[in-house]
Amino acid sequence: MNQTRLLGLDIARTAALLGMVAFHTVFNLQMFGYLPYGTTAEPFFYWHARAVAGSFLALAGLSLWLAHGSGIRWGAFWRRWLKLVGAAALVSLATYAAFPDYFVYFGILHAIAAASLIGLAFLNLPALVTLAVGALVMAGSYYLPSETFNAPLLRFLGLATVPAETLDFLPIFPWLGPFLLGLGTAQFLGRRRLMALLDWPDSPTLRRLAWPGQHSLMIYLLHQPLLIAAFQAVAVLSVWFS
Repeated sequence: MNQTRLLGLDIARTAALLGMVAFHTVFNLQMFGYLPYGTTAEPFFYWHARAVAGSFLALAGLSLWLAHGSGIRWGAFWRRWLKLVGAAALVSLATYAAFPDYFVYFGILHAIAAASLIGLAFLNLPALVTLAVGALVMAGSYYLPSETFNAPLLRFLGLATVPAETLDFLPIFPWLGPFLLGLGTAQFLGRRRLMALLDWPDSPTLRRLAWPGQHSLMIYLLHQPLLIAAFQAVAVLSVWFS
């Protein structure tokens, strides 16, 4: 076990991953015709998806402060950021190859990468400022949309008046908001209280629960291709044995 990791934080990531896999399982059941079309647009699943995405972004904001709140470690920051950008580019390329009309051009990895850069400007600001800006960004997604932002190069801002045709879309407005709320919460609590909340006693059970959270990027990249392959295998087998 890497002693520099916080079990509580990794287990929180594991919980977010479970929520993500649960939603994509329902999405795939819908895509393969086992559930009615539009199931994932129902209120429960609609808000479930947004709660999961918001939790990933809030945890990313909290992690940024834990890693760099006492001073930005530029080497570590850029290594992680480039890994995120590379993974985001891989998602864009893969979805373009599979679904060119709905490919992911600003999904959750793109959002976390962009928010991480913006978040650097907030590291030394008071917690209340960070929290207030986070709340304003979320509110701005309701009050600031304009036809001006329908231009393709501005769609990533999230202020267009026309819905985005993409499989996954987490633009700056409102999704920078949860990131800043996570960052601001970490600033408000301070390192000592935050460590007390997240530095859980080590145990074999907790280490197992934390393992997915320690490999969240790998699991994010692999889970949906594996789920789709499993559903396709079931579909083929059902034809063979029908």
